[in-house]
Amino acid sequence: MSKIDSETIAFAHRLADVSGAVIRPYFRAPIDVDAKAAMINGKPIFDPVTEADKGAERAIRAVIEEARPDDGILGEEYGEKPSRNGLCWVLDPVDGTRAFINGRHEWGTLISLERDGVPVLGMIDQPWLRERFFSVNGASTFHEKGKVTPLRVRACAALSDALLCATTPEAFPKLGPGAWDAFGRVEDKVKLTRWGGDCYIFATLVMGFCDLIVESLSKRWDISALIPLVEAAGGVITDWQGAAPGNGGGVVAAGDRRVHEQALKLLNP
Repeated sequence: MSKIDSETIAFAHRLADVSGAVIRPYFRAPIDVDAKAAMINGKPIFDPVTEADKGAERAIRAVIEEARPDDGILGEEYGEKPSRNGLCWVLDPVDGTRAFINGRHEWGTLISLERDGVPVLGMIDQPWLRERFFSVNGASTFHEKGKVTPLRVRACAALSDALLCATTPEAFPKLGPGAWDAFGRVEDKVKLTRWGGDCYIFATLVMGFCDLIVESLSKRWDISALIPLVEAAGGVITDWQGAAPGNGGGVVAAGDRRVHEQALKLLNP
């Protein structure tokens, strides 16, 4: 597969800069919070959205439309514009809106570029902390204060030594009645479980501070940017059955393939 050119790489960083400029003024400031219509097991749940989410996606879309009109766009807030050239930008302007409205930094902007449906560029941008986790052409890097550092997962041979992260227990029923029990089998074996974090827990995975992530409720815009980021840092990311996770649903990511395999066996006894 041909490499992504330097112009496209610079354009991806430009999109993150534009998005961050929109989002930052809303964080830890008074903001109106609306609720999307969302259900789990037939019961309504609170699924928040703010002008930070909407405004950032509008801003990114406007830049893409002007500079690269043949590229497709898929965003959480404003749907899909079909691609005319096989390239599609996949956007989640604020992944972790619950943390955002709680004043916690565990959120980020997800930007991915897919070529013929395959993610070839991925980014988590945390504009408040001014941290950027970026992957392209087989390398994942951490951008902070003008410094670029290679990202690499850490080794962990056994679940008993693993730090497990997941965003929220309320999401597991979405996968079916056995999902919570399946997660419990994994959690019983690990050293430590930490809840919360959304996309930011994937940043901790590629920095080498987390060993395993088990998520149950994701969409394409939640996962597309994370696939190249995790894989290029040396990790593995699949669905609960070990297949490619590109369409969302259940996700299992690990820094060490051995821990990933052990987790899959417990999720699918």
